[in-house]
Amino acid sequence: MGHQESYRHNEAYAEFLANWDENFYAKYTDTLRPVQPGARVLDVGCGAGQVVGRLTEAGFEAHGVDVSEPNIAKARRFSERCQFYDGKHLPFPDRHFASVGALNVLEHVEEPEAFISELVRVLEPGGRIVISSPNFFRVFGFRDYHPKMRGVGNKFHNWLRLRVKRQQMRDDPVSVRFDRMTPIVKELFTPDDDAIVATNAVEMEFFLQRAGCEIISVACTDRYVAKPVEFALNLGPWRYLMFNAFVVARRRA
Repeated sequence: MGHQESYRHNEAYAEFLANWDENFYAKYTDTLRPVQPGARVLDVGCGAGQVVGRLTEAGFEAHGVDVSEPNIAKARRFSERCQFYDGKHLPFPDRHFASVGALNVLEHVEEPEAFISELVRVLEPGGRIVISSPNFFRVFGFRDYHPKMRGVGNKFHNWLRLRVKRQQMRDDPVSVRFDRMTPIVKELFTPDDDAIVATNAVEMEFFLQRAGCEIISVACTDRYVAKPVEFALNLGPWRYLMFNAFVVARRRA
């Protein structure tokens, strides 16, 4: 059974997402909002449907897809436009949405490079794409919940690995791939521990550009914080080395 397939009947996963604090997904939801009133918007990995619900209430034609059947059962309490999908091919035509996003999904997909291209495929030219995932290549930070982020030794290794990645992007861009990880499966379900992709803003930016997007912003903060703090954390290149990877891009015409 593949990693994504393990979510298909996972009731604990659905229950975990149903209890999300709305502050967790507020910034993502607001960033995903299309400019045009009533426009179509897609949340990939919609979980229990809170983001779709908020966007629907705001007057948008919001859709959601997820690989978990229990998630979709909960999401349909918010909207009938939420549906199960296979985690690979989005069941929509090309250039269908004004904005497309994925919150804490990329680190769990089996083909992350193809996943980003698929998000861009269903996005209209000029449309906005929002991808938010943990930064598993943290060099600075605290509250490091995953072993790859934790400790001075791992942080130094992450810094070296990012240097190698950037060199590879310059010298041999076709060969660039996200690093894969072995999932940590615990009896008490914790979704971030079982990530299989070492997501980071450097490569997320790279693959979005390669798929035909221009980058609007890269931040290490995936939630709302005080504006002075937000400004300081994301002012310089250190935003690629801390906390999370919150990347916003626009599909080129």
